Amino acid sequence: MRQILRLLRFVRPYSPWLLLSVVLMVGVGITHALMAKLIGPVIDRVLSTASSEAPVPLLRVPFTGVTLYLNDLVPAWIHNVWTMIAFGILLVFLFRGVADYLGNYLVNYVGLSAVTDVRQTIFDKVLRHGAEFFEAHSTGRLMSSIMNDIEKIQVATSHILADLLRQGFIAAALLYMLLDTDWKLAIVSLTLLPFVLIPTARIGKRIRRTTRRAQDDMAELNQILQETLSGHQVVRAFGAEEYESRRFLHAAARLRSSNLRYVAQQALASPLIEFFGALTIVGLLTYARTQIKAGQMTAGDFTSFVVALLLLYEPVKRLTGIYNIFEQALGATQRVFEYLDQPEAIQERRGAIPLRRFEKSIVYDRVSFQYPNSFNGFRLEEIVLEVRAGHVVALVGPSGAGKSTLVQLLPRFYDVTGGAVRIDGRDVRDLQLASLRQRISVVPQETFLFNDTVANNIRYGRHDVTMRGVKEAARHALCEEFILQMPQGYETVVGERGVKLSGGQRQRIAIARALLENAPILILDEATSHLDSESEALVQAALAALMKGRTVIVIAHRLSTVRRADEIVVMDQGRICERGTHEELAAKGGIYQKLYELQFLEAGRSIGQ
Repeated sequence: MRQILRLLRFVRPYSPWLLLSVVLMVGVGITHALMAKLIGPVIDRVLSTASSEAPVPLLRVPFTGVTLYLNDLVPAWIHNVWTMIAFGILLVFLFRGVADYLGNYLVNYVGLSAVTDVRQTIFDKVLRHGAEFFEAHSTGRLMSSIMNDIEKIQVATSHILADLLRQGFIAAALLYMLLDTDWKLAIVSLTLLPFVLIPTARIGKRIRRTTRRAQDDMAELNQILQETLSGHQVVRAFGAEEYESRRFLHAAARLRSSNLRYVAQQALASPLIEFFGALTIVGLLTYARTQIKAGQMTAGDFTSFVVALLLLYEPVKRLTGIYNIFEQALGATQRVFEYLDQPEAIQERRGAIPLRRFEKSIVYDRVSFQYPNSFNGFRLEEIVLEVRAGHVVALVGPSGAGKSTLVQLLPRFYDVTGGAVRIDGRDVRDLQLASLRQRISVVPQETFLFNDTVANNIRYGRHDVTMRGVKEAARHALCEEFILQMPQGYETVVGERGVKLSGGQRQRIAIARALLENAPILILDEATSHLDSESEALVQAALAALMKGRTVIVIAHRLSTVRRADEIVVMDQGRICERGTHEELAAKGGIYQKLYELQFLEAGRSIGQ
């Protein structure tokens, strides 16, 4: 019930349209009862010789004592009984068709709109989560929830909700007609319904559990698919096609088993209803013979009763299937609401202030940090570091020393567990996130480009920038030459992750993107580590233009790229162990000198070869 109420909150903005659709579906239900009611006069007054011109009753309005007659619905100039009944049948079918069409459209509008809002809400929530969330949840499983789980909810709240209203009101109207015709007979006829509804409710609970398993199996299948497609080069390089095929096959087989279990469970309701319906009809026919012979009931009345009862079993059967589908949707909502309920690790404090400018320095004030659920227990301990405005500070050290972790604390990709990171004396946790990150540009080691045009990748996040600004940034980043050689120039689509470009070209587009952002603080996270010598030279030249007039923190694997830094900070095992200029550290005899000599030796070997 709590999950249903949460879903209804998304329906609330569209409640007027839902209310109108309910009114229309009530009309659809009444027309079904009228259709069954009209069969009695057809048999008693049209097909029988005992026809009469007496008024033809259709429906008693509950709690009023008022009876609706067919004569009231047709024009006064019609006196023939058959003409009245024929006109009534046409009128009922016309009203039913219009009401069903409009009601179905409005319910689907409400359901689809509400689910669109649900999907947007969870997407926005996922976007606000920090790095810890994405480390704990695989991309494939997140995609499965946002698409497949919500698809289950969408089916239930659009097409199936429309059918629920339709069949529910049809069942209510037919039930009222049965009770109005012969309430004793109706109660006897419906005594078998609990034998259908109780097992159906129990089946529904099993279906919810089965659906959750099926959605988990679908998420696993999506994860395998996403990993295999993203890492297709690794798969081919290691000849693992057969292994991935078997992995996909086993996951697909588990999904098939879960889906078949759902099919077997939800199909049980239909034969139950049909068998007990047959028992009811046999009993009614036996009872009707005695009633008709005794003059207690006409053949037309009994025919209308039986037709209404038969019509009632159809919506009951449909409603059990609808109930099962809603149970399936409720199973899907569990994972969706789990993501919505998960608190964001990086949150903006109440009363946070905007960072309007950067003027003085960045200070790491006795900073400590440890990754949540870290396998190796890595941590930063008591980091004290100042980066003055306009200076270039390089972070160097062996892999796993904590260099990237340290810079990720500045834009609050993670929050410190001890101490504070301050910009111009203000703790970054006291600043508005959007304004903080607008003042920081990041050029990462692994450049991510979207499957979009070159121009849109350069102005990503700044779509108000004109084409002139894009081209100027591209020229300063030394991109324009290779961009103009592309088939559509700046309008060329670069492919997923920029697959149509070389590593150096992707990196220079990332530099152009950072230039366009024009942030005063720049983080370069090993931006040239994976490039060949020629590409590195071009990227270094582009970086020189980007670094001009900015405060820069450089993470470098190649020490030749940081020799001109104002200060070099050497890290090892989460601590700062050395700091100084290149000349000071190279003569000190510590970790930096060993790293420098090792790289110098490797460079000499490469030249010798």
